[in-house]
Amino acid sequence: MHYGKMVDSHENASRMDHMYAAITTSGQHEMLEPEDNGIALIEQVHDHGYIEFLRTTWARWSTMGKTDPLIPATWATGSFGGEHAGGQSNSIPALIGRYSFAADAPLTAGTWQAAYTGAQSAITAQRLVSAGGRAAFALTRPPGHHAHKDLCGGYCFLNNAAIAAQGFRADGKKVAIIDIDFHHGNGTQDIFYDSSDVLTQSLHGDPDTCFPFYLGFESETGTGEGRGYNQNFAMPLGTGYSDWVVSLNKACERATAFGAEALVIPLGVDAHENDPISGFKLTTEDFGSAAKVLASLNLPTVITMEGGYDMESLGKNVATFINSFS
Repeated sequence: MHYGKMVDSHENASRMDHMYAAITTSGQHEMLEPEDNGIALIEQVHDHGYIEFLRTTWARWSTMGKTDPLIPATWATGSFGGEHAGGQSNSIPALIGRYSFAADAPLTAGTWQAAYTGAQSAITAQRLVSAGGRAAFALTRPPGHHAHKDLCGGYCFLNNAAIAAQGFRADGKKVAIIDIDFHHGNGTQDIFYDSSDVLTQSLHGDPDTCFPFYLGFESETGTGEGRGYNQNFAMPLGTGYSDWVVSLNKACERATAFGAEALVIPLGVDAHENDPISGFKLTTEDFGSAAKVLASLNLPTVITMEGGYDMESLGKNVATFINSFS
């Protein structure tokens, strides 16, 4: 367990300031506060024990007089803490290690409220679209697409894209997810890996060299009823738009062949050429072009905010995508 100060993170509050300012300046969109729709839909996506860990652990920590961010130092991984373990410890060090896959998603005083409100934004967006809206954008931080059913990591705690997709699924619709964040949507893949009514597709940096490393390979196609309903487009560092859009077009063609009745887009703009933790070469204008390709599917669409960490271009990239999606 790390009790020291958390190092500065690329995922910080200034991201929201840049994105919100750029979108509102355009004057093209109605900005709404999310409704509180409760926890029922979240519990259809995430494990109950994991939700309780996120919801209650900081309170336990603070009653011990602790104020430092909670960062795991020991993980329950492989044969360590796996099927041969004699029991499950509910101590805070054990819980943070059991429910994390990376040390970049520390629990702090505001983690649960931020993640919960982000999920409510996704649910509100999905309900607006299901009520007849063309598209809605859940502008949130932290992002969500790395969050598994029962794991946080990659700055993510609740999987907003999966929660929106589950909302469409609960309405009886076949859902296509096309994730364009630079990093693989490993959490979304995990959540729907055995499902045949949700087509999950991700365009991302090759996990041989890029986070999250252990998932995102093109051989991962689903299991059980979900076999064939997961598709990864892994691309090398330095990929530019002309090559990247080939994969995007293939993903769109697959969504059409699947018979998708709704679309969820985890929007990461960290594929931008200046992003500090990524490696593709898309420009701001390319995000506008990508939005038009995705909009041409003509599906009811929810867009969830994921990564993007170059502060100079972040707001422009997001606004360009949203303004071009029509």
